[in-house]
Amino acid sequence: MAVVALGAWGALWLLGGSPYGHMLLHGASRLQTAAAFPISFALVFVAGWTLMTLAMMLPTSLPLILMFHRMVSERPARPWLLTLLIAAYLAVWAACGVLLLFLNSIVAIGIASLPSLAAGPVINSAIILTIAGLYQFSSLKFACLDKCRSPMAFLITRWRGGNESFQALRIGAEHGLYCVGCCWSLMLLMFLVSAGSLAWMLLLGVVMAAEKNLSWGRRLSAPLGLMFLLGAAALLITKMTA
Repeated sequence: MAVVALGAWGALWLLGGSPYGHMLLHGASRLQTAAAFPISFALVFVAGWTLMTLAMMLPTSLPLILMFHRMVSERPARPWLLTLLIAAYLAVWAACGVLLLFLNSIVAIGIASLPSLAAGPVINSAIILTIAGLYQFSSLKFACLDKCRSPMAFLITRWRGGNESFQALRIGAEHGLYCVGCCWSLMLLMFLVSAGSLAWMLLLGVVMAAEKNLSWGRRLSAPLGLMFLLGAAALLITKMTA
């Protein structure tokens, strides 16, 4: 797991410095590139987002993955079951990334189409920070965090007799959904900074791991939400007074 995560970080570092680095998430020419080369852009984006998930999100799910590994350790198909669980988890996050990209692009295009909103990028950034800030106080986020913080109970209630491959897929997908439920708003912040900004990625990864796995992690949610909301307000005030 450590090799996979470190390999993903290394790949992101290399891609971030490549001519296609801006396509990983949201570079300045993202919308133009998407319009001119939709298929190429989609493939590069999904690849970049999946690497980000491997680097940032997979380590946060290490407790559940290790428990699942121990649970199926006596089965001959252990490597296959573990692969299915991780693949389903990544597939959910890939779908989340595509949805977030679509919604963010729609908002950006809508803002750019209004001549009165000359500060389109600033407004788009303020919207992202506001959404992320408000979600930090939502009951849905806390409910998903509770599920992610109890990996043993999560596995015991879902591992039943029958098709083990299907169960591994289902557990990976359900865990992915809960993980998305508690972290999608923080991943949304990646649309504000370059995917090649490894320092920001590392910081967000540490925050999400702390929120999900540490006993005091829930205490981070409200201060982070307040910080994001203040950041959105500061962006708008700075632009209005410039």
